[in-house]
Amino acid sequence: MGHHAGEAAALAGAFRQWPFMVGVGMDMLGFAAELVALERLPLYEVEAALASALAVTAVGASRVLRIRLRRSEWIGVASVCAGLCVLALTAGHDGRGSGDQPLRLGVLLVSVALTAVGWAVVRLAGARRAPLLGLVAGLQFGVVGVAVRVLPGARLPELFGEPSAYAIAVAGLGGFTALTWAMQSGSVTAATAAMVLGETLGPAIVGVLLLGDHTRHDATPLAVAGFAAAVLGALTLARFGDAEQPATAGT
Repeated sequence: MGHHAGEAAALAGAFRQWPFMVGVGMDMLGFAAELVALERLPLYEVEAALASALAVTAVGASRVLRIRLRRSEWIGVASVCAGLCVLALTAGHDGRGSGDQPLRLGVLLVSVALTAVGWAVVRLAGARRAPLLGLVAGLQFGVVGVAVRVLPGARLPELFGEPSAYAIAVAGLGGFTALTWAMQSGSVTAATAAMVLGETLGPAIVGVLLLGDHTRHDATPLAVAGFAAAVLGALTLARFGDAEQPATAGT
C-alpha cells in the first residue's frame, strides 16, 4: 500500500507544477491537431510525425537549454526530416475502411488490457520498469490513433454506446499515466525509445492491413524507407524526452 501511495503522491505532485500543466495544455492542442490529421492522412504517416516531434524537442533544447547535440543526433534530426518528406510525397489517401464493430470493440478491450498491464508494471523495480512503462504508454497512444480512425461519425448521444469512443478515453488516460510514471521511474531515454516504437509500429500495421491505408502507385518501398528513417531518427533522439539533460560535448 505504501508503494502505491507513493506513486499516487508523485503523480499528484506533477499536477501541482505549472510547467507540467502547461505541457499538458500543449499536449491537448496537439491531440486536437492529431484528430484533424487522422481524418485526412494514413495512420502510418500521422504516427511517424508524432514520434518525430523529438526532432523539434532536440533542436529547441540545443537553443533554449544550451544542450550541445552530438553528431549522431544531428544525423537523427536530418533523418527525421528526410523521412517525413518522403512520407509526404509517397503517402496515398487514408483507407476508406472505418473498421467493423468487432474491431471497434477490440480497441476498447486492448486499451483496458494495456491499462491493467501498466498497473502491473508499476509493481516492478529496477531498470526494466521505465522502458516497459514507456512501451505501454506508446501502445496506448497508438490505440488512441486507431480508435479515432475507426470512430464512426455519429451524433453525441449515439457515441455513448460506441466502444471506440470509450477506448479513446481509456487509452489516452492510461497512456498519459504510464508515461508520467515511466519518466519518474528510471532512464528517460529508454522509456522514450520504447514509447516511440509502441506508438508507431502498431497503428501502421493496423492501418495497412485492416483499414486500407496505402501509398501512391508503386511508391511502397519509398514509403517504407521514409517511415523507417523517421522512426529510427526519432529513436536516436530519445534522450530529449527529458528536459533536464546536462550539456554534453559534441563528438
